[in-house]
Amino acid sequence: MFGKKLVVDMIGRSSQNQTDRRRFLRAAGAAGMGAVGAGVVGTSVMGAMSASADSADIADVADGVGTAAAPSDGAVLNFALNLEYLEAEFYSYAVHGHGLADKLTSGLQTRGGVVGGKKVPFKTRRIAQYAAEIAGDELAHVKFLRSALGRSAVSRPQIDIKNSFTAAARAAGLISSTQTFDPFANEDNFLLGAFLFEDVGVTAYKGAAPLIDNKAYLEAAAGILAVEAYHAATIRTSLYEKGLYQAAGKISMARDALDGGKDGDQGIRWKGMANIVPAAPTGIAYSRSPGKVLNVVYLNTKSVKKGGFFPNGVHGAVNTSA
Repeated sequence: MFGKKLVVDMIGRSSQNQTDRRRFLRAAGAAGMGAVGAGVVGTSVMGAMSASADSADIADVADGVGTAAAPSDGAVLNFALNLEYLEAEFYSYAVHGHGLADKLTSGLQTRGGVVGGKKVPFKTRRIAQYAAEIAGDELAHVKFLRSALGRSAVSRPQIDIKNSFTAAARAAGLISSTQTFDPFANEDNFLLGAFLFEDVGVTAYKGAAPLIDNKAYLEAAAGILAVEAYHAATIRTSLYEKGLYQAAGKISMARDALDGGKDGDQGIRWKGMANIVPAAPTGIAYSRSPGKVLNVVYLNTKSVKKGGFFPNGVHGAVNTSA
């Protein structure tokens, strides 16, 4: 019914204003969307919507806005995209010595730069391989979320992977108030830096799951959560094998203090035994709300809109810590 190029253009414009959005929905209709074919699926927010979603829901997802009580699916995905930008930049620098390509960081709101980052001088071959595999996965996550959101995707916010690590290490008691912490200096520091991110990523996706209405999005988020959990277990295992129990434990306690919740975060050793999986007695992993996730990455216990790893805040509607 519609050519692929035309539909992609209309979808992109539909995320910009209400008039274009409603015009697109009236013109396309459910049958028109179905006639586009699978080639467009994944190129935009619309492409991932199920056929049962109504026009208002589709429009809200495209805009990335929702009710005051709950963010839209688009807003939640953009929140996740911010976190994936952070992880992807960290691993890309650690493995390749450079960050993401410009074409993968553009979008809504002003694109920010990256402070810090360099190639890690890995000494252990398997850890270098782990890092390379994780870097590839995080890059794929950025690409996937940008594709799903289409022209509604936010750009990369300003990211600090230099000063923020020093602030986090000081807060955790890993170093003194006059020392600095460079996660790219050696593989031990790299693993500790990765530990700070990976566990937060797992709890972030689990915490965001109840906020996602669209089943296609929920399935995709579950898939990313699984990958992040594999990453976290790999990092936790590597730290355990190196005997870095105390340092990892201090980071865990610092995260608990930042998010202000109950003692849910767990180190890699408990009662003299390995604790690779930070699960509750029920065997279920714990969650963090988006606000509590931002408490950790903003390195602030208060309700703020910027700080830490995101000096100017994250982009999108979900941007305030708890």
